[in-house]
Amino acid sequence: MRKIVLILGIIFTLCTGCYAAEGELPDVQIELRDYDGVQLDAGTFIPVINASEVSTQNCPEGFKTMFIATNDMYLEDVNVIPKDTVFYGRVEDLHEPVIGTNGSMKIRIVKMIYPDGFEMPIRGYIYSSNNNILGGEMTLPEKYVKMPHYQTRYYALTLQLRPGRERKMGVHSTLRAGENKLIILTDPIWITHTLTD
Repeated sequence: MRKIVLILGIIFTLCTGCYAAEGELPDVQIELRDYDGVQLDAGTFIPVINASEVSTQNCPEGFKTMFIATNDMYLEDVNVIPKDTVFYGRVEDLHEPVIGTNGSMKIRIVKMIYPDGFEMPIRGYIYSSNNNILGGEMTLPEKYVKMPHYQTRYYALTLQLRPGRERKMGVHSTLRAGENKLIILTDPIWITHTLTD
């Protein structure tokens, strides 16, 4: 019984001390810097350079990639993406070459790291006019068929080469190291971290 009374007494003392201390604290207002963030909209292009070779021949799905910003990117007089910012991504939607089609892949960009070490998640892809698919082109015909065309005006025969049905075997798609590319953002990003000189 004594233990219960002692515990209740301690709890009562602590609770009344907290309420008394709350009223005694001065009202402190934190002064924030006068700075609003900048939003990069979806569809924004960021010029980058590839840091290492990526190929459908030797890179599996999930292979990690790295790209580096080639120059400073300004928006509203603010350097939102400085030169040498590193972008990390991974290979997804990988397809091996087959007869008639070259190998293809997509590279999703998942985060960027500023030169001072600040890290920010982003969503984007390495840009391609073919729905961001790198490679996947149709291969050349295996052979051509000769087609005669009769010209009634000159009473002559002309042979024209028409692509046959068979196509050549596709080749692997490769993104070489040092190749200039563009990242296209698929979601807007809100940037509040900027570097100053």
